[in-house]
Amino acid sequence: MNQGTEPAPPDDFDARLARARERRRERNAGAAGRSGRLAQSGFGLALRIGVELVAALAVGIGIGLLLDRWLGTTPWLMVLFFLLGGAAGIFNVIRVATGMGGTVGYRRAGKGAAKDNGKDRGPGAGGT
Repeated sequence: MNQGTEPAPPDDFDARLARARERRRERNAGAAGRSGRLAQSGFGLALRIGVELVAALAVGIGIGLLLDRWLGTTPWLMVLFFLLGGAAGIFNVIRVATGMGGTVGYRRAGKGAAKDNGKDRGPGAGGT
């Protein structure tokens, strides 16, 4: 069954695995560098935007209904939190559409991060 051939040594497998990982890392870095982030399908983006809006409205209405039932202010707090949930949903949709939804601080990495040369500091910040 063996036909007289020995399997490849484990060192060969480790080298091939390291080369494959490096090729994948380069391919992902190239795709991220071209578009600023990995490509996202149009259907996925539309689904995310819809879920963001509906979820914000549902949370706002839920909070409003619970507070109305607890405080006996029917329907005023539900209307208020419906409007706040709608505003939060629209804000989330704008964040997703402009590409700010995946970074820390709601700003794309690289933009404005290196612009701090001391001019934006307030008084007493130690700038020249």
